[in-house]
Amino acid sequence: MTTPDKKADFSDVQGGASSTDEIKQKADFSDVQGGVSSTDEITGGGEQTYTVEKGDTLSHIAKQFYGKSSKWNAIFEANRDQLDDPDKIQPGQVLKIPAASD
Repeated sequence: MTTPDKKADFSDVQGGASSTDEIKQKADFSDVQGGVSSTDEITGGGEQTYTVEKGDTLSHIAKQFYGKSSKWNAIFEANRDQLDDPDKIQPGQVLKIPAASD
């Protein structure tokens, strides 16, 4: 009769690692708090801008921002410093979009 091979016993083996490099403490950000504030109206009002793309009209832009193409004149009036004719807007122009008024 043959005896089974005895397997190595590693039950008492312990592991570990060490280094000669100094231990550096990591920054503790556990108490960091954030916040945002603005001088703009809390209601989300304020002026936006829109860069004109090829094929745009003031009516199209008004529909996009106000939901009504008939409010194109508000955009035209807000941009009188750069527009003389509401039918002559150019791609690349940055237009001021005033807050919607009811």
